[in-house]
Amino acid sequence: MENQLPSLDELKANSFVVRLPLRVKFRAVVEREALLLQGPAGWGEFSPFLEYEPAEASRWLAAAIESAYQPYPETTVQRIPVNATLPAVSTEQVGRVLEQYDAPHTIKIKVAERGQILQDDIARVAETRRLYPQAALRVDANAGWTAQQAVAALARLSEYDLEYAEQPVPGIDDLARLREDLAARHIDLKIAADESVRKHTDPLEVSRKGAADLMVIKAQPLGGIRQALQIVAEAGLDAVVSSALDTSVGLGQGAALAASLPELKYACGLSTGTLYKDDVTEQPLLAEAGYLQVRRPGVSRQKLRHYSVEPEGRQRWMQRLESCYAILAGQDLAQRPLA
Repeated sequence: MENQLPSLDELKANSFVVRLPLRVKFRAVVEREALLLQGPAGWGEFSPFLEYEPAEASRWLAAAIESAYQPYPETTVQRIPVNATLPAVSTEQVGRVLEQYDAPHTIKIKVAERGQILQDDIARVAETRRLYPQAALRVDANAGWTAQQAVAALARLSEYDLEYAEQPVPGIDDLARLREDLAARHIDLKIAADESVRKHTDPLEVSRKGAADLMVIKAQPLGGIRQALQIVAEAGLDAVVSSALDTSVGLGQGAALAASLPELKYACGLSTGTLYKDDVTEQPLLAEAGYLQVRRPGVSRQKLRHYSVEPEGRQRWMQRLESCYAILAGQDLAQRPLA
């Protein structure tokens, strides 16, 4: 794809919709649906969560088309450091979940889960620190706290020597105020913006308002590698590359994004393939000794058939594809050349 979209009929003809089983519940789901798109450059992944509306999901489609129709940037980086991701499981499950990861040197811990309380988060973080005393720990609240809750929670959780806290509160202004409140209480903890970057109409506002110390970037929600690199360059903040519970196809695009950054200071959240019982490839992108290879995974036709959704499920995804395509077709799709 140069500066022109492939036709909708072409995209539909080369789309495969799968439903993959997860090892543990993540974002309240135990199965992950994804549309995989085959193109001249390889495979792309279109997997916005089911509740996402077309305006937001269209960026995910742009990323899938970029991946399927454009080569990844050339890079000499062959592998990238990755963190383990710990869902909001009970204390008893912490060890079993983290054992699935290969040599976790960095662990992202989900907190502020709906239906849980702060003591659950503290127990989960404390158990992780006990089991992995040398690991770098970071927490991710997915905007689940109010400003008052965030200050109280981070005051307690910072005692476990956290690398940073990801999106503790929803809004950009709330993030900026939270940083001020933490500084006033002499709580030395970096704040990372995730949803305030990928779900906001202007991802650069985080930087302009001083709302975060670093930004979390994801290839799919930001519209692909080109757009993500442009946002990082203009924001002037350190970046952490992460995934949105992608299959190995999406993780390959994320790894290519990470390898294309001018500097990679933080381990990437691209080891979520471990959360799957199975994947769409015979050679899943899984970490080895805490690092992920930078490569394009192939896709198994047998697995595509095995995990294919029912006709009604495919029709639902075709409708999502149509609505997102209509949005992209109405935009200026001129893309900068890959660096």
